[in-house]
Amino acid sequence: MADRYLSFTGTAPGRFLTRRLGLPQPAELRRHSPEQPDLAGGLLHLTAGKSDLDLAPVLARTGLATTRTDPAAVVLDATGVRTVEDLSDVHSALHPVLRSVTPSGRVVVLGAPLDPADHHQAAAQQALEGFTRSLGKEIGRGRTVNLVRLTDAGAAESTLRFLLSPKSAYVSGQVVEVGTAPVTAPADWNRPLAGRTALITGAARGIGEAVAETLARDGAKVVVLDVPQAEADARRVADRLGGTALLLDITAADAGARIAEAVPDGLDILVHNAGITRDRRLVNMPAERWAQVMEVNLASVLRTTDFLLTSGTLEPGGRIVATASIAGIAGNAGQTNYGASKAGIIGLVRSLAPRALADHEVTVNAVAPGFIETKMTAAIPLLIREAGRRMNSLAQGGRPVDVAETTAWLAHPASGAVNGQVVRVCGQSLLGA
Repeated sequence: MADRYLSFTGTAPGRFLTRRLGLPQPAELRRHSPEQPDLAGGLLHLTAGKSDLDLAPVLARTGLATTRTDPAAVVLDATGVRTVEDLSDVHSALHPVLRSVTPSGRVVVLGAPLDPADHHQAAAQQALEGFTRSLGKEIGRGRTVNLVRLTDAGAAESTLRFLLSPKSAYVSGQVVEVGTAPVTAPADWNRPLAGRTALITGAARGIGEAVAETLARDGAKVVVLDVPQAEADARRVADRLGGTALLLDITAADAGARIAEAVPDGLDILVHNAGITRDRRLVNMPAERWAQVMEVNLASVLRTTDFLLTSGTLEPGGRIVATASIAGIAGNAGQTNYGASKAGIIGLVRSLAPRALADHEVTVNAVAPGFIETKMTAAIPLLIREAGRRMNSLAQGGRPVDVAETTAWLAHPASGAVNGQVVRVCGQSLLGA
């Protein structure tokens, strides 16, 4: 469904009226397209504190030319910030340039892991998180602000390329930690998933279809999994993308075994996207509505993940990306079942990620969508729908492709040092952390 308010605020009368009334003023977001794959402008590299990070070679490979004026992207290296006094450098570096950042521009702050042996460093570095989230809520004009904690610039290349591109249009106010695991640069950054097989559950429509499209664009052979009742849509998507359809109820006891049988040469990327809602306040919720949501959204994810890992179906260097939700972080009235199931996904990611990487060389991460424009949200009553759209720093709903692009980054072969992360795709929702 079209966002008529967004269209109206793009007109001269709309801008005048919303300014006078103090209403949200969303800006049309620039998203990735084959014709415009990069941000429209250059990159400004700044430093706060004394940094030893070898960042220049990685930034040079983003494709953004360096600039001193009107940047489309600003990268502030604050890994050397260790004291409260050093935080003054953050202010002095960004204060003069923020107004000149172009619409739909990017600000990426680089921080260091918190040092448990130095509480002054830990305090200063944690301050960067509050700074980043606050700046994201005030910067406006479709611009985003994110914080990346890292020790090795090379390990963060896929993350920096994503955050400094139109692909991250609806990702803001996030803190991403990049570890030190070995990474594999793809032969072709434009088709990084070439030669890899990706299976996406619930892929016949909506967000799942967008994920399948994006992974196929990046070179993956996609397996479109959905329930038998969605056969026509699943085959349509698979045929269009040159993939295969797998008709399967993901809650079946033998779902993992049937997936393994369908990919005899192994699986490189597993995207848990299938999910349902059965909304009702807890006092009015029958046990079967609770059980249905738990079975589809959480129990099936746990079972199939366990089977595909222990059976060796997921290849070394593989990626698991599960779908959580803002409801699992902030909660939502009428969704105790859904919120519990999506919070469970977060628990799965945080617990399994280190063991899956150590034992199977597989990373485990999650995306947590906020208000995404789908057929489901189009059916929400008008006033509730408008509140969902506006209650984020970008003052608009996201698109399925925003979730898909974030999934593609986490599935990237060079994202091996990104593990155990839960990344909100919500335009920096005003609900939750």
